[in-house]
Amino acid sequence: MATQVKRLAALAVIIISVGVFSTTLVHALWYAPEDEISYVNENPIKAFVPAAHATSSTVGPERLIIPSLGIDANVQEVGINAKGNMGVPSNFSDVAWYKYGTTPGDMGSAVIDGHVDNGLGLAGVFKHLGDMQIGDDVYVENKDGERLHFVVTDIQSYPYKDAPDEQIFNAGDAARLNLITCEGKWVKADKTYDQRLVIYTKLVSDS
Repeated sequence: MATQVKRLAALAVIIISVGVFSTTLVHALWYAPEDEISYVNENPIKAFVPAAHATSSTVGPERLIIPSLGIDANVQEVGINAKGNMGVPSNFSDVAWYKYGTTPGDMGSAVIDGHVDNGLGLAGVFKHLGDMQIGDDVYVENKDGERLHFVVTDIQSYPYKDAPDEQIFNAGDAARLNLITCEGKWVKADKTYDQRLVIYTKLVSDS
């Protein structure tokens, strides 16, 4: 009888462990979709609404390719989340383009972000974004099959509460693409890292 009770107890522990692991794995592979607020011209987050450069997403980006990092990622489209920040990809292997801003290749600052890691601490698509160097190539393939070539012009890291939104989202002097991810130390209270890494790139002609 005692042996049977022990077996049942062991079985219960195994079932609970499998359930916890499965739940953790799901959260690690798929982030919960964010609630987005509707885009309106009077949105208070002016830096996230570069109306002068905003374009249609019908020919938006489809893939982001960074040869030096071995990245060839699907591009999701995101807006502004309920916290007033740019949305993020729904998983750790895709990147996300800010759909209310500039389309890559157009005059202005297109912005793409990606996760640095996932719920299990495994590498996200932008885990090694900090390894990029000025002069590195970045390619975007849009939904029409066009391939755009960008080159890294600057690399900066900012405190997560003090990033220069105007510079990141609104610079309109050239056709730019800015890549963003987290870095630094984990802030438990805010459930985020304390730094934002920004890779600034500029469209170049291959002719």
